[in-house]
Amino acid sequence: ICTGDRDSFQLINANTTVLYPKRGVTDLARMTPNAVEEKYGLTPAQYPDFAALRGDPSDNLPSIPGVGEKTAAKWISEYGSLEALIASADKVGGKVGESLRANLASVELNAELTHLRSDMAIETKIDELLWNGVNSEILNKLLDHLEIKAIKDRVKILSGSSSEVVETKTAKKTTSIVSKEISADDLAKLLVGRTDPIAIEFSAPENKILEYAVATDEATLFLVRDSKVGDWLTNAKLPKYLHGAKEISRTTEISGIVFDTELAAYLINPGGRNLELSDLTERFLGIVNAEQEESLFSQFDGLGAPAIFKLVPLLEAELEERGMFKLLTDLEIPVQAELAKMEMIGIGVDSARLAELSKFFRGEVERETAGAHKEAGREFNVGSPKQLQAVLFDDLGLPKTKKIKTGFTTDAESLDWLFAKTKHPILKHLLRIRETSKLATTVDGLIEATAKDGRIHTIFQQTVTATGRLSSTNPNLQNIPVRTEEGRKIRDCFVSKEPFVTLLTADYSQIEMRIMAHLSKDANLIEAFKMGEDLHSTVAGLVFGVKPDGVDAEMRRQIKAMSYGLAYGLSAYGLAQQLDLSPTDAAILMDKYFARFGGIRDYLAQVVVIARESGYTETIMGRRRYLPDLTSDNRPRREVAERMALNAPIQGSAADIIKVAMLNVADNLKRNSMKSRLLLQVHDELILEVADGEEKDLIKLVKEAMGSAYDLSVPLDVNIGIGTSWDLAAH
Repeated sequence: ICTGDRDSFQLINANTTVLYPKRGVTDLARMTPNAVEEKYGLTPAQYPDFAALRGDPSDNLPSIPGVGEKTAAKWISEYGSLEALIASADKVGGKVGESLRANLASVELNAELTHLRSDMAIETKIDELLWNGVNSEILNKLLDHLEIKAIKDRVKILSGSSSEVVETKTAKKTTSIVSKEISADDLAKLLVGRTDPIAIEFSAPENKILEYAVATDEATLFLVRDSKVGDWLTNAKLPKYLHGAKEISRTTEISGIVFDTELAAYLINPGGRNLELSDLTERFLGIVNAEQEESLFSQFDGLGAPAIFKLVPLLEAELEERGMFKLLTDLEIPVQAELAKMEMIGIGVDSARLAELSKFFRGEVERETAGAHKEAGREFNVGSPKQLQAVLFDDLGLPKTKKIKTGFTTDAESLDWLFAKTKHPILKHLLRIRETSKLATTVDGLIEATAKDGRIHTIFQQTVTATGRLSSTNPNLQNIPVRTEEGRKIRDCFVSKEPFVTLLTADYSQIEMRIMAHLSKDANLIEAFKMGEDLHSTVAGLVFGVKPDGVDAEMRRQIKAMSYGLAYGLSAYGLAQQLDLSPTDAAILMDKYFARFGGIRDYLAQVVVIARESGYTETIMGRRRYLPDLTSDNRPRREVAERMALNAPIQGSAADIIKVAMLNVADNLKRNSMKSRLLLQVHDELILEVADGEEKDLIKLVKEAMGSAYDLSVPLDVNIGIGTSWDLAAH
């Protein structure tokens, strides 16, 4: 028995040994009857009596004051058993004897709890409990459901060697596929005139094709050990299946993609993270790809291509069943192709100005650090929470913040609180250091990401967010600050480059509130939008019972926070914190709001109920988000899921609409043979590079393309800005 529980020592006999960890699992003590006697001077049968006297803090069993392990072992050895010791307790002398007599009740309870029961009827025989290896099929389903990837990776080696299920499935995979090496020219001839689909897998480190595989069905594979690819790759009439096609599409033109297994799996489970081809073959085909030691001489086998072929009908059936197949073919795959083009183009930057900003922010950090040292009266590492705690709470005696494991928190929120409370000048320096350090890191990341062509080629992540929104990495362009002057200076470094003359930015005005009006069918909110005036002032007028021109800035602020907060499941308590009101006043404000906008209240109540019954939420285009925690017994988890259920249809619908808008703009640019081009999609904003002489026509084209993206019950209002930089093009 391998265990760290010493109570198991009572089980030790001639047939049973306990392996007890001394220092983790790498150093195990082999506890036999002799080893127990050598360590404690007792037999294994006497061990529970000794443990009852010693107590065990880990099991909350109290010890006898003044009685340690040596005394406990001596008593059991001398009297033979705990029962005999208790019978002779009056004879035990000294202070330890008094302590024993005073604690007899707890010792007897300890004994009852420490003795393992041996009178339970167990029908199972020991040989029926033998481990026969990993059942990969069941285990993988469970780990996928729980979204635990680390364990899955670690058991692959075990499953590859000991699981019969895995061995047969792996054998089936390797023996049933006919693989043939072929030249690029011969493959091109083979595919001439073909209109049936093919599946493709590329070996393309850093997006440079070295070799590739084409499967013409589930069992026929052609391997090309060459970077040369024929015209068939750009033939739109030849349907193609790929996995994660955007990565290779950034550098290689591909036409005719009709199915992408990565995108399909993402739509089926947008909250999941395991979208690698190997994960999908395990989940849907039961094929476990046991970890193999990589070597410089390992050869590309192309087996991913037939695997893709096998996955397509399974994933397609799942999508059809959920009503999302058209979402894949009509939205996500065309968006993928457009994003690949945008990544290839990139956005121009002014490298000299970025370098100046980096120098400025680094200088600010140094200046503010010197100021903080002066206020502290000594030098310290401003980036070290431990040293910061010593300065703020020990040296300067400032009020303590929230207690954490390592002392008291020194995060930005806590420093803000401390500054508001004490106005101590060191805090002003520290907050400024945090702010400028972050900006400096952002700028340095942009400098590092700038390619030789003077442009930044960010990578759009299409399969990451659970709501369907895009994110971006290398670098994250959705992270560029917009509300501060210094953040806008960073945006000012994103510029148009010759032969293009300006940048155009376009976004939707109050898109989430318009979707709320559409979904809730609230007559008052729909009317407020149709009036075409300032929405928040109109809504505030209705809530507070005044005319829109009688709404002051505070009224407008409160209603704006309320309107947007409701779409994110904001509670009265959350609203109170946001607006610095009492929870009672916040609840009164919410009641007033719902009195005028009952349709919103009814919609928000209904959407959670429907999601709980069905297990998922849906956007206006049928994108689903599954929320199993809506029925959880754990209240905090259930409440988080409820907030997601409120938000997902609105944020997800906004994501769907901006994707349609992007495709509309791209199609219209192509149809009108315009040179202007799409560069970025950031949240609900599109950024284009404007060709000389096209500005007027482009503004009209973008407004129409975005305004017609979806027929809501309220008009889609589009804001447009033009300028030589991203900041100057703001609207």
